[in-house]
Amino acid sequence: MTLQPPTPFSQSSRVPEQVAFDRTEMGEILAIYGRMVAAGEWRDYGISCLREVAVFSVFRRTAENPLYRIEKRPKLRARQQLYAVIGMDGQVLKRGADLKAVLRVLERKLIRPVD
Repeated sequence: MTLQPPTPFSQSSRVPEQVAFDRTEMGEILAIYGRMVAAGEWRDYGISCLREVAVFSVFRRTAENPLYRIEKRPKLRARQQLYAVIGMDGQVLKRGADLKAVLRVLERKLIRPVD
């Protein structure tokens, strides 16, 4: 009986890691989320961490489609930038490599004229 070393798993059989928002990214997202909740604009959110994308969805009511989706796609870092804010209709409102700059498009929604 001869002992053979175990055969290593091939790279292709490994399950890809999930994409997720890190602590600083979540801090920036939750800061604007808190301001919009205080203004009465948003009421709920959902987070999805998938293989190729992490999504923070914002809802006015729980049963609705999301008003906005904040997406992080690392594979698009070189071509279309890492972060994107997408509207309810699927239109990309802003793309960029800096999350704070991308989230500024949502802050404009908070500014209203005073009667």
